[in-house]
Amino acid sequence: MSYGLTFSPFLPLPALLAIAVVALVLAGLLLAARTRGAVLRALALAVGLIALANPSFTQEEREPLTSVVAMVVDKSPSQSFGERTQQTEAARAQLAERLGKLPGVEVRTIEADAGTADADGTRLFSALSAGLADVPPERVAGAILITDGRVHDTPDKPQALGFSAPIHALITGHPGEKDRRVALEKTPRFGIVGQKQTLTFKVTDEGVPAGARVPVTIRRDGEVIARPTVTAGRSASVDVDITHAGPNIVEFEVPPLPDELTVVNNRTAVSIDGVRDKLRVLLVSGEPNVGERTWRNLLKSDANVDLVHFTILRPPEKQDGTPINELSLIAFPTRELFQTKIKDFDLIIFDRYAQQGVLPQIYFDNIVRYVRQGGAVLVAAGTDFIDMGSLINTPLEEILPGVPKGEATEAPYRAELTSPGKRHPVTRDLPGSETTPPSWSRFFRVIDATARSGTSLMSAPGDKPVLLVDRVGEGRVALLLSDHIWLWARGYEGGGPHIDLLRRLSHWLMKEPDLEEERLKLTVSGRDLVVERQTMADRVPQASVTTPSGRVRTLTLAEAKPGLWRASTPADELGLWRAANGPLTALANIGPLNPREFAEVTSTRDVVAPLATATGGGVWRLSELDGAVPRVVQVSASDRLAGEDWMGLKTRDVSVVRSIGLFPVFAGLSGLLLLLGVLTAAWVREGR
Repeated sequence: MSYGLTFSPFLPLPALLAIAVVALVLAGLLLAARTRGAVLRALALAVGLIALANPSFTQEEREPLTSVVAMVVDKSPSQSFGERTQQTEAARAQLAERLGKLPGVEVRTIEADAGTADADGTRLFSALSAGLADVPPERVAGAILITDGRVHDTPDKPQALGFSAPIHALITGHPGEKDRRVALEKTPRFGIVGQKQTLTFKVTDEGVPAGARVPVTIRRDGEVIARPTVTAGRSASVDVDITHAGPNIVEFEVPPLPDELTVVNNRTAVSIDGVRDKLRVLLVSGEPNVGERTWRNLLKSDANVDLVHFTILRPPEKQDGTPINELSLIAFPTRELFQTKIKDFDLIIFDRYAQQGVLPQIYFDNIVRYVRQGGAVLVAAGTDFIDMGSLINTPLEEILPGVPKGEATEAPYRAELTSPGKRHPVTRDLPGSETTPPSWSRFFRVIDATARSGTSLMSAPGDKPVLLVDRVGEGRVALLLSDHIWLWARGYEGGGPHIDLLRRLSHWLMKEPDLEEERLKLTVSGRDLVVERQTMADRVPQASVTTPSGRVRTLTLAEAKPGLWRASTPADELGLWRAANGPLTALANIGPLNPREFAEVTSTRDVVAPLATATGGGVWRLSELDGAVPRVVQVSASDRLAGEDWMGLKTRDVSVVRSIGLFPVFAGLSGLLLLLGVLTAAWVREGR
């Protein structure tokens, strides 16, 4: 209970001051003239002036508030190394017990986690600020941190804390810890396929003499490409070939030190997106036909495709007496295309091509060799495939996945996806395939053939193959056994997904990673890490996911659609994640290339010590305290808030008003009697 006096003037303050000045002058004149009753008159003026000020007596009922102490617990991944977790929990329990015995103290336990993709490093003071956001600064008695000392948001000045109270720190871990890490310094995000990119990295040793020679294993997409030996503490560079389009995952791994604190930062990786400079495609049309425009428009619409197109209009055996200088024909550069520059092409397409003496047999041998060494050939066949000049009667016969039966079926039909075709990335989810029969237009011819190798993706009635794909050596081959794909392009009966089909087919032949039949992929979706497995099999084994901290999670993949299996797990750690499923592996890096959380993992007092000293707090190593945390003492007024075996908290005298009573002095009968009494006394004195 407390009492006080307040004023609520009836007049504005300037008017009240003016009246006070006039009253003061009058009282002075009365006193100077020694007028009878001058003192009482001056007193009456003063009482009247006070009445205008409207004084009131107050009576307040106050409730004292507790002092708030923040106990900030570091739950970042580096706290799981060694004995730090056990040290943290033991110190947390002891502190909670000791703080709970202090009178008038409210303990707030704040956990700070640096394991999400939203934060890089341990951010204890951001968590502290958020945890005390609803607490007035004058109520904060102090903050106690339980951490390994690697705090990445420590303020430079105490004023940035927003309160005036001590910061204490209890450091987990042990002095003299050893750690080796490898970090990337300069890495490109993109690279041209077929060219080299230079990556710069550095190996750092802590807790051991500098200058050691360290072997480094470098992998690209899981394959070892180099094993250089570098000097610890010095930057080194390596040239890496970008072998394919899409992500090229390059890993760096170093062996651990004896008794090393953790090996989680002994490995790092970077994803370099391979970009093709230009996809060079050679399109050879055996004769003018309505379908060649479909191929040309498709390939020319892709700015990344450099198309070379030849249509054979006049075979060599044709002799009509027209002078050569009057022919507007370009000679077919067969030797240049199929001998000297054949390896420059990513794909060769034969569109209704039949032997006309244009290409000698030796050039077909070159094409076979080109495919086996990694090239790609697509044969779009028509009736030419069953004529005497068919490509099956050339050396290409040994790599083609189908053999013609010598006849074609001329009847309307809708090509349907085969069972493997529903799972294959080229034809899976092809627009229109979700209905039976498919909602695309009919074809009117199919070349009867026997599939002898590869995979049949589309078929005609009677299980006749329409589209066959196969792998030959390091290359790929596709055989399209109908020349009516142009009906889809012309919109006949509503048309069909010719762009999707032909583009996917072309890019599969050119080894687009997303179209691989057997592929494991790791992607980040929101706060989850998604594991995707493409396969032609009916089932897949469980996937194992290794977190950056080395923990292994087992995931059961569910079939999202034919040929595509999927599972997800929380992406709750920064760094390099690894997934394995059968013989396949995939990598994904969450957050920065070199997470601060794993950049320096040895415990230290040096990071938080300056701030603790500036606020009057202290820093102690738990391993040096014999299992007991320092005593907690409430200090009312002192600059010293920490000692060798004790930590101090500021005692706060803060209260909140619960009720208030107000008694106006000059209101009502009491005020009237006081004024009348003074005036009567002045009148009586003057009348004597």
